Amino acid sequence: MKFIFFSLLCVSLIILAAGIFSGCKDTITGDQIDKVIIPSSNVSYSKYIQPVFNIKCANSGCHDDATSAGGLSLTTWAGATNPQFVSKGHANNSSLVQSIEGLSGAYPMPPAGYPPLTQNQIQGVATWVNEGAKNN
Repeated sequence: MKFIFFSLLCVSLIILAAGIFSGCKDTITGDQIDKVIIPSSNVSYSKYIQPVFNIKCANSGCHDDATSAGGLSLTTWAGATNPQFVSKGHANNSSLVQSIEGLSGAYPMPPAGYPPLTQNQIQGVATWVNEGAKNN
């Protein structure tokens, strides 16, 4: 009898723990990304910028590791801060920012047919670059 009670207690605790930890997701999904407001200062790469890149840019055939369209992968901080595309502290000199702002002429990003970044996301990326494109 004690064994059955103990077994039921253990199973109950495992189910409870699974329920609690599954509710602790901090992953932003595609349908949520445009609702997240990126602050105007102290922009966190891991909290705001990488989720935007993951959902809007680092797709198969675009800026994922396998394709690296134009030589740019946006799946990691190291890729996102490639000096060929990002001038830390200087968004105006960064082709990444110019592209998402639509200023680059030849390579506006994302290309037609893909969901564009919101104005807040564009400003958030620019602010992150101006703040030094930190891995924070």
